[in-house]
Amino acid sequence: QVQVVESGGGLVQPGGSLRLSCAASGSVVSFPVMGWYRQAPGTERELVAAITSGGFTNYVDSVKGRFTISRDNAENRVYLQMNSLKPEDTAVYYCYADLDSYLYWGQGTQVTVSS
Repeated sequence: QVQVVESGGGLVQPGGSLRLSCAASGSVVSFPVMGWYRQAPGTERELVAAITSGGFTNYVDSVKGRFTISRDNAENRVYLQMNSLKPEDTAVYYCYADLDSYLYWGQGTQVTVSS
């Protein structure tokens, strides 16, 4: 049974930083792709960043240069370092792990950027 658990959300002032962590368990192999989506109230869920087991990364344009995704293949963990946060980054952030084209989701962690 695959489980995905996020941590690290919270309240931060504009310009601040947060680091999200995610652990995926229940697989004996590395998940080919892991990443983060986010969803703000009244909007659709959008892909923020993704990373393959080989280290290839992809970011939505609005976070390029501010967010960095990384992973630990041995532990099936993925991280999202978020710098220079803006109020528009406020959302629930969801971690996912892709295995055989099926996405396993975490429960989400709230990130609020406000003064």
